[in-house]
Amino acid sequence: MKAKLKGAQTGHSLLKRKSEALTKRFRVIVQKIDEAKKKMGKIMQTASFSLAEVNYITGDISYQVQENAKNAQLRVRTKQENVSGVMLPAFENYMEGGNAFELTGLGRGGQQVQKCKETYIKAVETLVELASLQTAFVILDEVIKVTNRRVNAIEHVIIPKIENTIKYIISELDEQDREEFFRLKKVQANKKKTQAASDKEKADLDVSDQDGIGKTVDILRVADDEDIIF
Repeated sequence: MKAKLKGAQTGHSLLKRKSEALTKRFRVIVQKIDEAKKKMGKIMQTASFSLAEVNYITGDISYQVQENAKNAQLRVRTKQENVSGVMLPAFENYMEGGNAFELTGLGRGGQQVQKCKETYIKAVETLVELASLQTAFVILDEVIKVTNRRVNAIEHVIIPKIENTIKYIISELDEQDREEFFRLKKVQANKKKTQAASDKEKADLDVSDQDGIGKTVDILRVADDEDIIF
């Protein structure tokens, strides 16, 4: 039971430190999400104004973009990050392939088209970052809840139960020790009583033997005959 108590205390300590590390990372993610959302609002506002400029200068270029967009140039891949034993998915973007819209807006508004494209690339990058943070936020929130429940269960249920069991066992062992001590005292008292009775009996036998030895009879002594009266 003492080994179980030590194991429970060690597990409680490890889970407590894990919970603290996850909570610390959780707070950092919350702060980053807040910053990313503010950044996202500004970038989307700038991107909307940029698209409005392109539509004003060049007209509707959506058909031309759809014709030229065969493969995505901006791609997203996922990786995993280990935080205190919890695997958190993280998304990152990367560029692949050439620019399929090099000639878009060549006749007019080419500068605005390129600016709009770069602005929307930044917006997508911010969206990917925000998606990564939000995913980590949801996973960490669930893991922290489960870890805290385990910590509370060990601290308030398992450890007190083991401690009470140990106290009960110790009290029972102490009671057994007292009973054994009392039994030994009784056995010793009975032995002393038996020994005393045996010593007394032996002493009585010795006294009787000495009395028998002290009374000697002279078999050679002629006893006086009693007078005979006729």
